[in-house]
Amino acid sequence: MLLSPQEAWEFIQNHEGDPDFVILDVRTPGEYAAGHIAGAVLIDYRSPTFEEELGGLSRDATYLVYCRSGNRSADAVEGMARRGFTRIYELAGGIQAWERAGLPVEE
Repeated sequence: MLLSPQEAWEFIQNHEGDPDFVILDVRTPGEYAAGHIAGAVLIDYRSPTFEEELGGLSRDATYLVYCRSGNRSADAVEGMARRGFTRIYELAGGIQAWERAGLPVEE
């Protein structure tokens, strides 16, 4: 399910402190270091170990997935769904849309 930046912000606030909620950043380490959503876990979509790392995630958790503009996250969400993940949400427009909406990032 696609969430607008504002919907994603509210979604994050509603899941604060939930150990079964994961913000998943699928950009490169350099992109992540330049600025990411607070609390995000990095799994580089372009890494040769991406599929293996994805396979190690809990199928029972709720995920908010994002990338730079939405392309990599769309592919990641599709792959997660094929692997049996059921609670997957995607940030529409990626971190670019998040930043345009004036929402906070951390380095």
